[in-house]
Amino acid sequence: MEWDWAFVREIMPTLLEGVKITILATILGSALAAALGLAIALLRRSENRIVSRTVGFLAEFIRGTPLLVQLYFIFYVLPDFGLLLPPLTAGVIGLGLHYGTYAAEVYRAGIDNVPRGQWEAAKACNLNARQTWMHVILPQAIPPMIPALANYFIAMFKETPLLSAITVLELMNQAKSVANTYYRYVEPMTLVGVFFLIISLFSVVLLRWLERRYGKVER
Repeated sequence: MEWDWAFVREIMPTLLEGVKITILATILGSALAAALGLAIALLRRSENRIVSRTVGFLAEFIRGTPLLVQLYFIFYVLPDFGLLLPPLTAGVIGLGLHYGTYAAEVYRAGIDNVPRGQWEAAKACNLNARQTWMHVILPQAIPPMIPALANYFIAMFKETPLLSAITVLELMNQAKSVANTYYRYVEPMTLVGVFFLIISLFSVVLLRWLERRYGKVER
């Protein structure tokens, strides 16, 4: 089958809409993962063993199960319990929950790397727990974490095609719809690969800059 540029021009607006949804899902999912990851990391440090162990178990369970299964559960099973979510919302929650558990480990490592003397200095200055975290610990812990967090968010972007399983009209779903409508698969699927490649390369350049700015990512 020959490459048809006229067909490419015809389907490009549809695919670009898919790109927008893909990027939006990644940005919202990343924001949710960053917030949830910090919350999980802090709760796992709780002096209450019930809280810390329960949160730890849930985080391990989520991290140990496939993202696709979690997306199916959120979108198809939760409605049986009265919680019906729009596809994009379900997808963002699924991405945020899944990658939030990985972000939590990054936060944990960053917090553990803060020298013990900083905790003691905060205590000597009569800072309460909130002041210690907000003004002493997190400002030192978060910058070195940024490259590692960015790495996970790039991985999240690459997994957004899974959202097509719950009817989110992201790039892959739009491409499949076009291909099934016109019975032409070469152009839409090739363009999906090109879009992902371009955005991934841009993301890698950003990641390299973050590594230089905040330090090398530990592997």
